[in-house]
Amino acid sequence: MHLLRSDSGADGLGFTVPVSTQIPVTQTAPSMDHLDQLEAQSIYIFREAFARLKKIALLWSLGKDSNVMIWLARKAFFSRVPFPALHVDTGKKFPEMYRFRDHYGKEWELDLRVEPCPPIDAVDPTLPPAARSAARKTEGLKMALAKYGFDGLIAGIRRDEEATRAKERVFSPRGLEGNWDVRDQPPEFWDHFNASPPQGAHLRIHPILHWTEADIWAYTKRENIPIIPLYLAKDGKRYRSLGDQDITNPVASTASNIDEILIELEQTKVPERAGRALDHETEDAFERLRVAGYL
Repeated sequence: MHLLRSDSGADGLGFTVPVSTQIPVTQTAPSMDHLDQLEAQSIYIFREAFARLKKIALLWSLGKDSNVMIWLARKAFFSRVPFPALHVDTGKKFPEMYRFRDHYGKEWELDLRVEPCPPIDAVDPTLPPAARSAARKTEGLKMALAKYGFDGLIAGIRRDEEATRAKERVFSPRGLEGNWDVRDQPPEFWDHFNASPPQGAHLRIHPILHWTEADIWAYTKRENIPIIPLYLAKDGKRYRSLGDQDITNPVASTASNIDEILIELEQTKVPERAGRALDHETEDAFERLRVAGYL
């Protein structure tokens, strides 16, 4: 006598369960919220760049966006960033930024490369003062590229930051001098990226190009990512964007934590880069910098 019949099923313990009483098992994919989707897309971009380029580095500017990038890279590669974190240092960052770099560079076990920028005398004298100061970073980056021979640089720009950046691609080719041709950008349909850099040149890879300022802060809160205190209000002001100390100013704000920052962003009409002197100079200053290779 057979204990199991063709119209019966086993429960795994040797007992039989009539087919009619078996509970059907359905498998559903776990639901993903907005931040999960952003994270997944960015991790895909990181892994795609790492798989398809020979020698890459992550540009670490120490601000909120590039700190999110470091966090995403650690998630993408199982807690260890497998390529250098490159800080092109103007020597003019806020003391809090340098303390953050030194502390978390060690805690996150980064292969940190700090490369200096040339003096301002080496920069195009026809640029307005703040743009000329910012252009030192472009020249410093060119020097770092020549030194290390990277064929890919991962950068933390977002389309919603500034009009020129809205024209960027996720995989953006640069010329031999690091220049960017805004009129000659590769199509990117259905996440198909052109990951072949021009001969002797490099690609810029932008894993958080599709994020917004609010996304950055919501993700920072969810993941409990460390932040530089300058982003939080003190005496009625805070920094929304951090750059060189001599060309970056705080904006009026009472937001003393991330929840209050998110509420503020829903209500404010003040641009994120309102505190950057560069953005208040001649109309074409920023685009001139970007075309020449600025981040």
